[in-house]
Amino acid sequence: MTAIWDFFALPLAYPFMQRALLVAVLIGAVSAVLSCYLVLKGWALMGDAISHAVLPGVILAYVLGLPLSIGAFAAGLTCATLTGYLKENSRVREDTVMGIVFSGMFGFGLVLFTKIETEQHLTHILFGNLLGVTSSELTEIILVSIGVLIVVLAKRRDLLLYCFDPQHARAVGLPVGWLHYGLLALLSLAVVASLKAVGIILVVAMLVAPGATAYLVTNRFGRMLAIATTVAIGASVAGTIISFHLDAATGPTIVLIQAAVFASALLLIRMRRPIAEPELELPAS
Repeated sequence: MTAIWDFFALPLAYPFMQRALLVAVLIGAVSAVLSCYLVLKGWALMGDAISHAVLPGVILAYVLGLPLSIGAFAAGLTCATLTGYLKENSRVREDTVMGIVFSGMFGFGLVLFTKIETEQHLTHILFGNLLGVTSSELTEIILVSIGVLIVVLAKRRDLLLYCFDPQHARAVGLPVGWLHYGLLALLSLAVVASLKAVGIILVVAMLVAPGATAYLVTNRFGRMLAIATTVAIGASVAGTIISFHLDAATGPTIVLIQAAVFASALLLIRMRRPIAEPELELPAS
């Protein structure tokens, strides 16, 4: 019993681990809620696109002396807006457009990084540095995370109908355009909040794995939100604690646990219910 207590208590004796655990839980909760909408909408690649596209924004913000989060948010919105414009004004499919835009912006960011001397470590930008979160960064992450959660939960039914059936949402009078770009803005903010913790490369896993896992085991959206949040927060706590004892990178450990949970859920579902589940059901009005 003492060994179990020490396993959890020893890491939390250090202030940097306490900050890391709080940040991991906040980011896990935000990512889980958004991932449910992204999986339902089929926007997994959009999360990948925005996360990669923020790199030039981070570099340019550093050059201009602006907060890095502002540059990252502006770059993420630019990527999302440009993707929507190209999709509407060309014959190219949306996934192809996203691939072109995010790879182009990511390449531009790498060129800037090699040409401009900064105090930022590329590995920290790409893979995060959860244990290095400062008090000011913690405050920023708390404000962004709570703000995103409040907006998503307040508009959860409208966003659900838009993701589930945009034509129906338009027919009942919902502002589909505002919901579209509002969801993209929330996604950009979530990427900004996650950037310090898990980096550009791994944030897409945080934005997809919890929702995908929950989608495997339920066809009720309310349960999907609850399961995704539980999986994400549980993986965040476990990954942070385990990475301390293994002396491993925290962000990748969290992502690895989420991937393992998804694989386990898929295996269990296939063993118990080999027949495909029915489509996700909308909650009753």
